[in-house]
Amino acid sequence: MTIAIVGGGIAGLCLALNLHRRGIDCVVYERVAQVKELGVGITLLPHAMREFAALGIDKELEAQVIENLESCFYNRFCQLIYKEPRGRYAGYDLPEVGIHRGRLHLTLYKAALERLGPERILCDHHCTGFTQDAQGVDIHFQTSGGARTIRADALIACDGVNSAVRKQLYPDDKVAFAGINTWRGVTRRKPILTGRSYIRVGSIHTGKIVIYPIVNDVDGEGTQLINWMAEIQGDSAEKNDWNEAGKIEDFYHIYKDWHFDWLDVAALIRDSDMVLEYPMVDKDPLNQWTFGRVTLAGDAAHPMYPRGSNGSAQSAIDARTLADCLEREAHVTDALKAYESARLGPTSNVVLTNRSNPPDFINIKVEELVGDKPFDNLDDYITQDELRKMSDSYKNVAGFALTK
Repeated sequence: MTIAIVGGGIAGLCLALNLHRRGIDCVVYERVAQVKELGVGITLLPHAMREFAALGIDKELEAQVIENLESCFYNRFCQLIYKEPRGRYAGYDLPEVGIHRGRLHLTLYKAALERLGPERILCDHHCTGFTQDAQGVDIHFQTSGGARTIRADALIACDGVNSAVRKQLYPDDKVAFAGINTWRGVTRRKPILTGRSYIRVGSIHTGKIVIYPIVNDVDGEGTQLINWMAEIQGDSAEKNDWNEAGKIEDFYHIYKDWHFDWLDVAALIRDSDMVLEYPMVDKDPLNQWTFGRVTLAGDAAHPMYPRGSNGSAQSAIDARTLADCLEREAHVTDALKAYESARLGPTSNVVLTNRSNPPDFINIKVEELVGDKPFDNLDDYITQDELRKMSDSYKNVAGFALTK
């Protein structure tokens, strides 16, 4: 049995490593000509680190990350709403960490090259479609050398939110945009709060920014690389472009007066090394991923809002679950169906929860209760126990509730 994996991102490489561990032959076909360290920050929650530990790369990752100590929620008037310990500091066996997304990707890529061999990790392969019959799948690619078709026992589409495979299965497929635009950047500065704090300030209705460190001591003088993401809910259907250079003037006015005792948010944005713009988009959950010998995984199956640090974890869980099914089931089509049955429901639940009740719903709820103004005593509106229940509810949905 040979499995063709279209897409060499987090989902595709995790799947390749999982299949290799189980002795199942596979080849990864990646669109780009060369894998580079791209992107900005990403947070890996304990259930993501569990999957990477099973692949044997957790120690290598931990050498490149900043381990989060706490998660803090503030309103836009710099008042603390809620705070909780995270990862090992909350009692988990594994940490919650911040890391540069490119470093995570390169770690997975290098591990796949070493374990599977470069002949099974092929770049410069842009999937243009597929055909299948009872015996196998023909997958069509465009390369710099021309068109190419390969045959495999199964095709796993890990080619992201703009998946060509998903588009063939669902020709009318499109992203869902609810008016939330985002800008992301990285800024070099001294540590904020504990230096290991994941911080959410404000809400999407009046301006929200997420802030956390991703690289320690970038200059030998204790300076960190700080990842930030600004979000605002607009009243028009005009959305940002993908990974384009962002213009500070498009959103700076929201944060220009955010000067706190412990952080000058306006300066954090102004001093950024780079600014990229993105739309906050996902896709409506599907009722079916698997069609014969073809199935979807990761963002190709369930693109979700990046509001709960959950995309990478869900992709890695997809990969492990699918590999288990392929190892266990006698027939590949049965394995793909078993995988769909196990993962479609839980991931659909995360997608919908990220829309309606993500972790930052705490900020939104308090803003609504207080009336978007400073409060004297937050307990007059909502208690810390009620806020903790909101936080724990998301952990249950996302699959990383503390069980011990």
